[in-house]
Amino acid sequence: MQKRKYLVPIFLMLISIGVLVGMKVNTAASGDDVFDNVKKFNEALTLVQKNYVDDVSADKLTEAAIKGMLAELDPHSTYITQEQLKRINEDFSGSFEGIGVEFDIVNDTITIITPISGGPSEALGIQAGDKIVKIDGVSSIGMTREEVPKKLRGAKGTKVTVSIARGNSKDLIDFEITRDKIPLYSVDASFMINNEVGYARVTRFSATTYDEFSKALAEMKKSGMKKLVLDLRNNPGGYLDQAFKMASMFIERGKKIVYTKSRIPAYNDEYISEGGEYTNIPLVVLVNDGSASASEIVSGAIQDWDRGIVVGENTFGKGLVQRQYDLSDGSAMRVTTSRYYTPSGRLIQKPYEGGEYKKMLVNQEEGDNLYHNNDTKDTSRPEFKTMGGRTVYGGGGVTPDFIVKLDTLTEYSVQLRRLNLFLEYANSYFDANRENIRSSYSDYIKFRDNFQVSNPMLEDFKNLAASKNVQFNEEQWNRDADFISMSIKSILARDLWGNNGAMAVFLATDKQMEKALQLFPEAEKLAQLR
Repeated sequence: MQKRKYLVPIFLMLISIGVLVGMKVNTAASGDDVFDNVKKFNEALTLVQKNYVDDVSADKLTEAAIKGMLAELDPHSTYITQEQLKRINEDFSGSFEGIGVEFDIVNDTITIITPISGGPSEALGIQAGDKIVKIDGVSSIGMTREEVPKKLRGAKGTKVTVSIARGNSKDLIDFEITRDKIPLYSVDASFMINNEVGYARVTRFSATTYDEFSKALAEMKKSGMKKLVLDLRNNPGGYLDQAFKMASMFIERGKKIVYTKSRIPAYNDEYISEGGEYTNIPLVVLVNDGSASASEIVSGAIQDWDRGIVVGENTFGKGLVQRQYDLSDGSAMRVTTSRYYTPSGRLIQKPYEGGEYKKMLVNQEEGDNLYHNNDTKDTSRPEFKTMGGRTVYGGGGVTPDFIVKLDTLTEYSVQLRRLNLFLEYANSYFDANRENIRSSYSDYIKFRDNFQVSNPMLEDFKNLAASKNVQFNEEQWNRDADFISMSIKSILARDLWGNNGAMAVFLATDKQMEKALQLFPEAEKLAQLR
């Protein structure tokens, strides 16, 4: 009995020593004394709280410390507040709850750009160009873009009343809207350019992207699609699995689409194509410097397998994979856990130091191309070979097979866009000519091919700009004349036919799209290299 009395404390002491030794061994193995650094931060936080001249928030200081820590790592490891996390989850889940409208603020007034298809606002007959002047009887004039969602979004089944000014009518129209689940589409336009060529624009890779894309292609196939232009311009990325599934639709089963590498073996992975029904369709992909991450996975795989032609401008260069970790207070961190590589072994990531990107010069000029005997050489970046033997580059985004740069806008047009004058003028014109446009053009293709922005319309637009203190510049006006007419025309098309109408008009004057349509013979020839 006496021995047992002494055995218990000795046993506990041995356990404690074992734990401490284990902690030290673990610390030595990791090369980073986490315990001591947490202790150091706690000391610093306590000193500030006790001694700073003003009251301080420990929450804010802790958040700032987390942000500072992540900023030392790379440009994409980041802290996400509770409010930001809610919006992000809505964007990438593919839905939210509200009244279902896309809006902008024009002259301090909420202006409907378009009711979202399938939402409660569309069902009630709310139209593009309608202006919301009251919400639940309270004036909404002067609301900011950030304030509007707080008033219009809400739980499914709840109600909100909006008072709408339409056209030139002096009377307001009241709509009592029952909020519902609203789909957020990542394939925001898909239609036939002509009898053979389909077009699909993907704006991000959300949880529903593959399903949306599959549906869009199936519908175009029924309409006779034999070739496809996939538009990934300004697509910042999203879910890697959705990019993998999209690329699988075009790349034969069993071929590697992307793989990831990390210092942590559990984060190493390979994504092998499952195949799809479009592995033989001629394909052209449009990209630019706003195409990042998942967009680069798709375009890089298609390029590496010589499966299609990539057209446009050098992509952003984001080859880092983040995992999201939820924190106890409802916020979250995204931490880079691996890098991704295209099938040829290219790391797309451009150079960075901590949270800042290094300046990178990409040697590319209008008309350069990688397709014909590697006319373009970029000695600053590592070379790789596609499966057909062509040279491609890593270390700074995806370099298109054909470089086509869009014209930059003059300062005059930049001001017109900044003040939202295209939307203001188009909505005003549409209000006055709604029925005439509807009766004259049965679909957006006829509108695209036959409607002209007239000289009187352009004069009225000039006068609107002058009334907003935009100083007229004739040289810049003439230089951007096609862009100005196209912008007005595309908004009118969107008012009647949604994003398909707007994009059909926009693409008619798009240099990158024009080049894409010319390249289908090359795309067919290239695919035979497989």
